[in-house]
Amino acid sequence: MRTFAAPNRNRMKTRTLRPDKVNVITLGCSKNLVDSENIITQLQANDYDVRHDSNEEANVVIVNTCGFIDLAKEDSINTILDYADRKSRGEIERLYVTGCLSQRYKDNLEDEIPEVDDFFGTMELPGLLSRFEADYKHDLIGERFITTPEHYAYLKISEGCNRTCSFCAIPLMRGDHVSRPMEELVRQAKNFARNGVKELMLIAQELTYYGLDLYKKRMLPELLEALAAVEGIQWIRLHYAYPSKFPRDVFEVMRDQPKVCNYLDIPLQHGSDAVLERMRRQITRRETTDLINYARTVVPDIAIRTTFLVGYPGETEAEFEEMCDFVREMRFERLGVFQYSHEEDTRAHEVEDDVPAEVKAERAGRLMEIQRTISLELNQQRIGKEVKVLIDRKDGDHYVGRTEYDSPDVDNEVHLDASAAYLRTGDMVTARVKDATEYDLIAELVAG
Repeated sequence: MRTFAAPNRNRMKTRTLRPDKVNVITLGCSKNLVDSENIITQLQANDYDVRHDSNEEANVVIVNTCGFIDLAKEDSINTILDYADRKSRGEIERLYVTGCLSQRYKDNLEDEIPEVDDFFGTMELPGLLSRFEADYKHDLIGERFITTPEHYAYLKISEGCNRTCSFCAIPLMRGDHVSRPMEELVRQAKNFARNGVKELMLIAQELTYYGLDLYKKRMLPELLEALAAVEGIQWIRLHYAYPSKFPRDVFEVMRDQPKVCNYLDIPLQHGSDAVLERMRRQITRRETTDLINYARTVVPDIAIRTTFLVGYPGETEAEFEEMCDFVREMRFERLGVFQYSHEEDTRAHEVEDDVPAEVKAERAGRLMEIQRTISLELNQQRIGKEVKVLIDRKDGDHYVGRTEYDSPDVDNEVHLDASAAYLRTGDMVTARVKDATEYDLIAELVAG
């Protein structure tokens, strides 16, 4: 692990603030956000005053860290150091750290940042609660406080990953795949719906593995049908699917079940067979192309969101160009790019990280420029068409929402003139697209 020098700290006696006020800080992905929501739920059930990412005073802070790539680790370290300084200045009384970074580097962190009262891994919620003399309440399974706007929520259907991708440290931090029982997920969906949630975003380290451990078969299609039967849920969105051995009957459910959004987040990572083999992705470019073409045949209006990794060790300019050609050929509706991060204890770490940082950045920019052109063209094809829009917020003189083809924070948004009608967050409306940019649609409400 990289060593981060801690700043000089002048210790002083901690002052006492109002008791039992806890601030939970979340870093990283939506899976971490769900973990923070579970922490908050349990502490609130034990009569603690808990808030999330708040600027208000709190005497206890819990930092839920990310350890995915170098930038995420730096952000986590800097956040911990910031709160360690605040503790030294007497602004907070106790500081706890949990999450992926803590799981992976606990011993190093304990040595480098002694101001932290304790560190906990990703599966140590009972231990964290014990520091508050709080009981883990099993009767809360299926219930969860949400930090998102009340009309959508993330539903984590499993934990961990059994895949062996050479660049990925997630199995080191999250362990093997463990599915949540279907009845527990349905119960949680019903609780969400009773509280106004309209959209469920299914997340996992590996969505398509769902059920193999519990039911000895891939059960994602059956889970989708069970969740679609929950009254009040209107959209169900799929995140983080693995392409190898993808259960293709998912597309049939997507086609036949109106509540399942025509949307799939499926990280593909590369378009060169040579790099895919070195990455241990267990799939070829041709097999990937066949899968995407099959999805678009069964669900013609599907939006495919994917991510690619540039600068993997040994990636040549020719291999990178293969990926660019693949993106041009497939014309993905949504696409993100990561730059390779050399992670300890992964297979890729055994070879030299030989693609210079400036080359990684340049390649990432080139790939995103290709996608920008594709995204603009695809968005302009929607001009004149009607779309269902879920309103997320009001921003100045516009309402901002999303279609079923878009997930919060990472995808396109739809902008509606707020002077045309009064709308509330969580409203589902029909709109006609008037104009389009690379990443946004401008639309007007359809009367009726």
